[in-house]
Amino acid sequence: MWNQFNTADYEGQIAETVTISGYNGDRINAYMARPLGSGPYPSIVLIHHLPGWDELYREFARRFAHHGYVVCSPDLFARFGQGTPDDIASAARGQGGVSDDSVLADAEDTAAFLNSLPYTNGKVGIIGSCSGGRHSYMVACRSNAFNAVVDLWGGRVSMAPDTLTPQQPVAPIDLTEGLSTPLLGIFGNDDQAPPPHEVDELEEALKQHGKDYEFHRYDGAGHGFWYHDRAIYRPEQAMDSWQKVFDFFGDKLS
Repeated sequence: MWNQFNTADYEGQIAETVTISGYNGDRINAYMARPLGSGPYPSIVLIHHLPGWDELYREFARRFAHHGYVVCSPDLFARFGQGTPDDIASAARGQGGVSDDSVLADAEDTAAFLNSLPYTNGKVGIIGSCSGGRHSYMVACRSNAFNAVVDLWGGRVSMAPDTLTPQQPVAPIDLTEGLSTPLLGIFGNDDQAPPPHEVDELEEALKQHGKDYEFHRYDGAGHGFWYHDRAIYRPEQAMDSWQKVFDFFGDKLS
């Protein structure tokens, strides 16, 4: 889909901060981007990564909107305060991180918000990278609110018993039986979070439970290889896997 638009067509989008209801009825900010038009458009819940609700995720939201999706990215760290993404991410880490129950509720409430809009088609995907990949997988295993899930190199999907915490009391891999939606996994073979053997473990669990999934693993790519603002960016692997995501969502959410 890259550069596959007609130069004669009108194109426009709106991107803004909105306020939605989340976990425990909290009012939280979310970044929303959508095409200008009557639709109906498919929707995406975009789950930010451990570095926070940052500018990179706003760029991701606008890219998806350019390709015809209504996107909403909730600020999962809103309850830790307001400030720069780096400062709030640091505060979140200092308090043990956001809880899985909080993420689940924020994601489901974001999906409900998207489905309430008059220009959406009732189909919602969920995607995230790093901790957001883990969260997306965890949510998809615990919720029936989504029609497709993409895990971008989510670490801590497999967790040793001594790494479980009050915020993350269950390893997402142990929830695999509950996955009720198709999954796309994107991973770098040079990553150590998750390392390739943990990706193997997840694939084995998906096979064991007969789940609908596809994995794409990239040589020469490590953690965060979509992140064009840092040295870990790998343009060829990033663009190929972006296309995989567009193809997947285009098939599952149209």
